[in-house]
Amino acid sequence: MINTKFEIPSDILKIQKKLSMFEKDSRNYKKYSKILAKHIKNLNMKNRVNSNIKTIENIKTIETN
Repeated sequence: MINTKFEIPSDILKIQKKLSMFEKDSRNYKKYSKILAKHIKNLNMKNRVNSNIKTIENIKTIETN
């Protein structure tokens, strides 16, 4: 098991707090859940890109050695 340090960004936490105040199936609940999904998707893509960059860098260091 890989232990990685992962911190949830403050914007996602703010959206989750706001979302918890609304009733489920209300108009604002649906609106904020869409916004939250966009932020989470963006964060996941950023993490994936950083991981791919680290992998490429590791491969280059292995090839040079």
